[in-house]
Amino acid sequence: MIDPVSLFERAAGGAAETVGRLRPAQLAWTTPCSEWDVRALVAHMGAGTGYLLGAIGLDPVAVGGDEVSYRAAVARCVDALRGDGVLARSCLSPAGFEWSVADATAGTAMDQLIHTWDLAVAIGADRHLDPELAEACVAMFLPDMPNVGRAAGFVGPEVAVPADASAQDRLLGAMGRRP
Repeated sequence: MIDPVSLFERAAGGAAETVGRLRPAQLAWTTPCSEWDVRALVAHMGAGTGYLLGAIGLDPVAVGGDEVSYRAAVARCVDALRGDGVLARSCLSPAGFEWSVADATAGTAMDQLIHTWDLAVAIGADRHLDPELAEACVAMFLPDMPNVGRAAGFVGPEVAVPADASAQDRLLGAMGRRP
């Protein structure tokens, strides 16, 4: 199993790479997240580092809509998360319950992964996610976490996928996406 910090680092690195493919004309384009255009989706994705830094008592780093600032924020966050005892601390989840910083880190990694797919769909980039990361998120979070997100109002209805679907498609379907 991938440790939560490595999971986040790899998922956010993939997100940064996809952000790096953005062109200014694409910022107003629609995304699979009906409430967000590309600009708002990228802002939400970048805010993941701020959530984690805040969870451990640090000030967030400004994240622009570019790959360089995204990667810098991820690097600062990863460095902070690797501190002694940090992952054992507790924090409030976006859904309003208490969980460990380790779980928050893994949850934020899943958010980065899902929204990387959303961004790729929106801008016509490669939609394939790292299979190891998708499998790790499926193992950690399905079936419970999408239901928690639905109850909190930020995950759409589950989309049925075939029983033999890839981990990516099972994750996306559970999170309300049509793979």
